[in-house]
Amino acid sequence: MNVVNLNNLDFNLLRVLDTLITERNVTRSADILRRSQPAISNALRRLRTVLGDDLLVRGPKGGLVLTPRAEAIRQPLREAIETIGRCLGDDQTFDPAFATGTFRLSVPDRLSLAIVPALFDRMRQNAPSMSLHVVTADRKAALALLDDDQTDLALAWYDEKPPHLKTERLHEESLFCVFRREHPLARARKQFNIDSVLSYPHLIVSATGARTAIFDELLSRFNLRREPLVSVTNFTAVPELLSRSDMIGVFTELASSAFERSFGLVKRPVPLDVGAITTSMVWHIRNERDSKHAWFRRQIGEIYRKL
Repeated sequence: MNVVNLNNLDFNLLRVLDTLITERNVTRSADILRRSQPAISNALRRLRTVLGDDLLVRGPKGGLVLTPRAEAIRQPLREAIETIGRCLGDDQTFDPAFATGTFRLSVPDRLSLAIVPALFDRMRQNAPSMSLHVVTADRKAALALLDDDQTDLALAWYDEKPPHLKTERLHEESLFCVFRREHPLARARKQFNIDSVLSYPHLIVSATGARTAIFDELLSRFNLRREPLVSVTNFTAVPELLSRSDMIGVFTELASSAFERSFGLVKRPVPLDVGAITTSMVWHIRNERDSKHAWFRRQIGEIYRKL
């Protein structure tokens, strides 16, 4: 079996051969490929040299007929060209109803309660064979996961982002103080100010394991600080810790509302103009035109629009 040196072939030559084999006519092949007849004839001469076979020869009625070699490669060549076309073409065929695989999402723990159950419900209804992988990550780790192709999307608060990442603003949230219903501040509405809030010990949630969080960054702009009594890396123990102490937690609105609704805690707006926290959806530019990825982004966007 003689192996052809592919360095002597290009895709355009293969398209010429495929068209000639199908049409068996140089003039019609030239019209289909929008090339001149001399160009097609020249391409056929190159193909004969490279493949070491005449490929198409004159028949008894003046037309071209296939040699046994051309007949043998006719179907494999057609399939190979179709495969390349599908591989390089714009994939618009994603159908969530029949799709398989895994969507990978990184979120800060504060968003998990509000977003992940709603996303799971949408996937179960619209993409029942797809699975969901959720990673809890802080801002820096979330960007690294995107760069390493370990996740498809990240939800987080970002001041700046690298140029190779795309973003979509999803939601702005105010910060709320969260505490137990029997907390002294729950009964002292007139005295609910930033000084009173900072006079109590605080519970801090930081995915990095630090003793500070977003609220501490914002407080520093006013030359203020709070006293952390307990710091944890996720929200699992937060309801229990707050319900049995006078600690205060400061969280975004979605997380605070979930604690109020599900665990009977109280939320009050932070009594200081610290601004809002903007949550953005972030993805790597390599996935910008992928139809499956675009569908996943739409699901996240729809969830936020209904909040």
